[in-house]
Amino acid sequence: MPGEALEYPTVSMITENLPMRKILLVDDDPDLRQLLATYLGRHGFDTLLLPDTRQLDAFLERYQPQLIVLDLMMPGEDGLAACRRLRARGETRPIIMLTARDEPVDRVIGLEMGADDYVGKPFDPRELAARIDAVLRRGTQNAVTPVLRGGPYRFGAWEFDRAGRELSRDGRTVALTSGEFALLNALVSNAGQPMKRERLLELIHGEDSESFDRAIDVRIHRLRRLIENDPAHPRYLQTVWGVGYVFVPDADDAVSDDEP
Repeated sequence: MPGEALEYPTVSMITENLPMRKILLVDDDPDLRQLLATYLGRHGFDTLLLPDTRQLDAFLERYQPQLIVLDLMMPGEDGLAACRRLRARGETRPIIMLTARDEPVDRVIGLEMGADDYVGKPFDPRELAARIDAVLRRGTQNAVTPVLRGGPYRFGAWEFDRAGRELSRDGRTVALTSGEFALLNALVSNAGQPMKRERLLELIHGEDSESFDRAIDVRIHRLRRLIENDPAHPRYLQTVWGVGYVFVPDADDAVSDDEP
């Protein structure tokens, strides 16, 4: 029937003895969809498939996948537009972009739209599986930087609940992607200490990360737009020229609920 594109459940059901993690793959290449569904299914991923974004919202609501893989170039609404739309409405599930050209500009644009990671085509299915696994670990566990002891961390009018993975102000919760949460957590955990971009990448993605320095700059820009009164003149997320970035709390900030 026109508009029908249901391809669920997938062959990933053959791995019944593995703890399955549900993800949604949106790509207009049917051969690639089936190839990835088969491979990912054998590696613990229950993969829902869509050829475009027309049923994206319905699938997210009905099946509740843990992660979304979006192809950049698709007919109709492309991956970038879909990513931007989802983030604008407060969707926090991790998003990995598939880009036809693995060029810095494509990766930067994807990150600016709110993507958590990117994989350039052509790619080995093992690479995508590794990226999905890394992003899910980052989303379900603390960042490599340990969560600070104590209750919510307050700076200015903001409250950063690291255990609950929430940022709020005046009772209003601000949605953070897993990458944004991990970056803010790393900076807050090292308050007052200038952090090199390379070190921040290690703390967020691990030592074997293939992410590039510009990814940190993009996420800093997004965080500044969220928490700074004047992003052009940041108070908390400051640039240390020639080094990287530093989180600068006020003198009476950094107080947790159970601290004296």
